[in-house]
Amino acid sequence: MLASARLPGPGAHGRPDQTWTLSRIKTLIGRRFHKSYTVQDVAALPERHGWTCQVPCC
Repeated sequence: MLASARLPGPGAHGRPDQTWTLSRIKTLIGRRFHKSYTVQDVAALPERHGWTCQVPCC
């Protein structure tokens, strides 16, 4: 499930910071589920799942 894959944060997936970008989510989906999405398709996913955008605090 995508939600459980993103819980550990981008750092657990080799990223230098804790920010999930659309591009990073797209890459995660491709690697984990072997599916190809466009960035526009990925942009629609959070809303479908009830997730909200959050701005890093620091």
